[in-house]
Amino acid sequence: MKIRPLFRALVTGAYAVPFWFAVGRVLLQLALTLWGSYGIFRDELYYIACAEHPAAGYVDQPPLSILILAVSRLLTGDSLFALRFLPALAAGATVFVTGLIVAELGGGRRAQAYACIAWCASLINLGMFTIYSMNAFDHLLWALGIYQFTLLLKAPSPRRWLLFGVLLGLGLLNKISILWLGAGIGVAIAVSRERGVFRTVWPWAAAGVAMLLFTPFVVWNLTHDMAHLEFIRNATAGKYSGLTPWTFISGQLLIQNPVNLLFWFSGLLFLFFGRSLRQYLPLAIVFAVASVILLMNGHSKAEYLAPAYPPLFAAGGVLAERLFAGGWRTALGTAYLAGVVIAAIVFAPLATPVLPVETYIRYAETLGIAPSTPEHQRLDRLPQFYADMFGWEKKAADVAQVFNALPASDRKQCAIFGDNYGRCAAIDLFGLRYGLPKAIGSHNNYWLWGPRDSNYQVIIILGGALADKQRVFDSVAIAGVSSAPYCMPYENNLSIYVCRGLKVPLKELWARVKHYD
Repeated sequence: MKIRPLFRALVTGAYAVPFWFAVGRVLLQLALTLWGSYGIFRDELYYIACAEHPAAGYVDQPPLSILILAVSRLLTGDSLFALRFLPALAAGATVFVTGLIVAELGGGRRAQAYACIAWCASLINLGMFTIYSMNAFDHLLWALGIYQFTLLLKAPSPRRWLLFGVLLGLGLLNKISILWLGAGIGVAIAVSRERGVFRTVWPWAAAGVAMLLFTPFVVWNLTHDMAHLEFIRNATAGKYSGLTPWTFISGQLLIQNPVNLLFWFSGLLFLFFGRSLRQYLPLAIVFAVASVILLMNGHSKAEYLAPAYPPLFAAGGVLAERLFAGGWRTALGTAYLAGVVIAAIVFAPLATPVLPVETYIRYAETLGIAPSTPEHQRLDRLPQFYADMFGWEKKAADVAQVFNALPASDRKQCAIFGDNYGRCAAIDLFGLRYGLPKAIGSHNNYWLWGPRDSNYQVIIILGGALADKQRVFDSVAIAGVSSAPYCMPYENNLSIYVCRGLKVPLKELWARVKHYD
């Protein structure tokens, strides 16, 4: 398509409604970053550290989002705005693709508007794009994959199958949970009238393309003791063990905005039973299969299913356009969507940081919303998602004060150790301005990157119990305490230890301290 006709189609033509919603969504997300952010999130610090170690894989994720971040940092730097610019673009692109799915289902402009409003009012979609993570791209790649599958249901072609394979492969390189999309599509084709396509080469070619793109991460795992599988196993048995099928099911109501329930659930029923959408029944089956897979896991977070919702919002938009057509019915539809938007505004501070922190605390207390975490952690006044945005630079500054008080000879042979990636990554990013060396650690990729040197004379350790240090060092002194308001309780009031005289060789100790979770 030529540039001028495409521009016209976006601005005033067939794509205008989803395009302008996409623009508005991007601008909203950027405004929230500029004026509503609490600070850099724990995982964002870690992703920056990973971006300094380009690889075909990482303990806790495939490489795509990290490689994208590495390029982004080269071009735009490490400011909070730069870090969160790409998630904002991903948010806009995802709502745009949702609008395209509406058009393929036969919806007009009003249906696109209904679907885009409902998607934008989803609380998980307000929160998920707040920070840089693989999840922002996961939502976009799911939406693109579902859109491509919708086109295949309408008019299959070799080119579309191969493009679907590329999208699925990129999705796998970003987050392996897009396998649920592939599984859902496989089941949907097998049980529908489309099953004859399996007698052609093209679905298998698409699968081959996807696996070819995914191969680097597979090879990386094979050469790193299947680290990602170990990570998934430990996370499921440990920090996510308190999650149940009920928390997964009930969570769908909450994370999608309670008032949105009627919209997306009616869209699901319309896909299953609507005569005019019979051709697109496989889209409902995809959602059902993904739901069953996650329920069978037993410890899935509710948000894991969120990328599968675009076709439900799309079908809900088509149904709403038909139900709320003309006179009082249009007014009823407008009133319902107004309720969705009002609920989103009321609950938005629970999903994305739009209020000053003390104001948020009072607001949540007024609503009767207690702080929450999926990870079996003790909380103070903030949910873990917000608490993990506080205290990181303060940790680096406090460690720097201890480090700089050491004699010059000790500083040259000093390591800084942390037992979780948040502490290590805070030292790595914020420690640059204080002259700190890069951290070493026992958690996920920090363990994999190793101790870097084996001849440290002094090791500064941030956090942990005194007795643990005394078991492996001849001399342990508490040289300071790092405190910060609002952070997670287990990240507050951390002792800063200066340790000397390892009782066992560092390389031998390193093999015992690994934890992937």
